[in-house]
Amino acid sequence: MFIDVVPNGRSAPAVLLRESFREGRKVHKRTIANLSQMPPELIDGLRALLAGGAVVGGADQALEIRRSLPHGHVAAALGMMRKLELPRLLGRRASRERNLALAVNGGSKPGRRGGVKAGHWIVT
Repeated sequence: MFIDVVPNGRSAPAVLLRESFREGRKVHKRTIANLSQMPPELIDGLRALLAGGAVVGGADQALEIRRSLPHGHVAAALGMMRKLELPRLLGRRASRERNLALAVNGGSKPGRRGGVKAGHWIVT
């Protein structure tokens, strides 16, 4: 099942709940419900449910991000830096290499918006 938005000439587009199925080699769409009169928030919630997610009402007020762990490409970069013993190689005193590493690290911190604070190092 999926939600399909169909242009409707000069009037508002039709928002339809549909399912697709095959007959031989042809793919057909069957309309299950017309959702055009529903509020957009409800349609977005239904779209999220159909995609396999969960809908939490008022999540932006009810939830607070306290900690966000690196993952994916950031975890791979951190793993390689640790394997190469980069913190030990850069040393404790400020240097050009350390400043460069801090600048690169600043863009990979989850939940941060630019800028590098002193004391924020990759291995915390």
